[in-house]
Amino acid sequence: MVHAARWVVSATLVLALAPLAWAQEWAGWRGPGRDGIAPAAQTLETWPEAFSRAWEVPVGEGYSSPVASGGRVFVHSRSGDREIVTALDLASGAQLWQQDYPAGFVQNTIAPAELRGPFATPTVDGGRLFTLDAGGVLSAWDAASGALEWRNDYSASVSVTDLFCGTAASPLVAGATLFVQIGSDTAGGRVLALDPATGREIWAWVGVGPGYASPIVVDVEGQRQVVTLTESSLVGLNVATGELLWSVPFIDEWHENTVTPVWTGTHLVISGPRQGTHAFTIRRQGNDWQAVPAWSNVGVTMYMTSPVLAGGTLYGHSSTRSGQFVALDAGTGDVRWASEGREGEHASVLMAGDDLLLLTSDAELFVAAPDAEAFTVVRHYDVANGATWAMPVPLPDGLLVRDATSLARLVPANQPPG
Repeated sequence: MVHAARWVVSATLVLALAPLAWAQEWAGWRGPGRDGIAPAAQTLETWPEAFSRAWEVPVGEGYSSPVASGGRVFVHSRSGDREIVTALDLASGAQLWQQDYPAGFVQNTIAPAELRGPFATPTVDGGRLFTLDAGGVLSAWDAASGALEWRNDYSASVSVTDLFCGTAASPLVAGATLFVQIGSDTAGGRVLALDPATGREIWAWVGVGPGYASPIVVDVEGQRQVVTLTESSLVGLNVATGELLWSVPFIDEWHENTVTPVWTGTHLVISGPRQGTHAFTIRRQGNDWQAVPAWSNVGVTMYMTSPVLAGGTLYGHSSTRSGQFVALDAGTGDVRWASEGREGEHASVLMAGDDLLLLTSDAELFVAAPDAEAFTVVRHYDVANGATWAMPVPLPDGLLVRDATSLARLVPANQPPG
């Protein structure tokens, strides 16, 4: 009977934790679709009056966002001159494994206040965790054990002697291919297609230095394309061969092309701190491809915030008025509404089920209605004790939030009786 009772308890625990483990797959930059959208099953149905910390652990410094897959949380960080990769149990926060390695990356002298990374968010796929550090070292880890499977060192192409401040494009797995973007303004840039199992190069596109945005894969008229920003352009590459299909200038004097492109189904939308927000129609003309300007709004300047699309409206965070939330008509670029301002230097923007999540770099989390007519805040929380540059991870019972030095799992606080 004792054994039977233990079995029942164990089975009950497994069943209780299963929804948290398996409903949550936020395995890379901006989530499962790389678009900042979390399905309703992966987030809270209702937002509480307050959160409490189920657990909080120190993880080291960095801007890289955590990812969650298979009941585990993975985070890439730095301590001194070493890069650290850690796997935690999602339910308890217990460390499952940790690896570290020497990283000699030194930040550009034009950005003395910046951390030395990491900037890129890891990607989990096929039982492997892929990390890319600021110096251009790409590593593939066994997600279960933490064993290093392979490593490609691209640091020879990363120079911070001009304007470049470190590798930031998050790795992407699409189909059976791993895509990374590496290089610098002085050494030139490359987009690489690799075999995820071995790191073997399948193809390479060589061009100018990278921006800081992350690549996406889109399907346009049956043609799958890798779309990404360089330091001075937006490009589309044949996903199978790396052939340049089209390119359009997107020039910033400081090479700060940081916003991940958004594909609306009809337009590619990009933004920059000085160029404003622009949309392009990608179309085939005979055997050639063209990126044709569709609309521009130079007054909405998104610096590091990648917008999210919901119901024909783009929601984002502009650097104007000391930081303000904005809603744009995705078809025309017209401003539907803008908040008063002073909402921080940066904000992560997500759609979590039917709710809009806006986490500022000052650790303020706004839950808002995705309303194209007005900025309507449903809940407002202070969620961390330090700066929150990383994107939060929505969970069925709360959130993962990384601040300057720690990672916490937030769950609804106990509500008073009645």
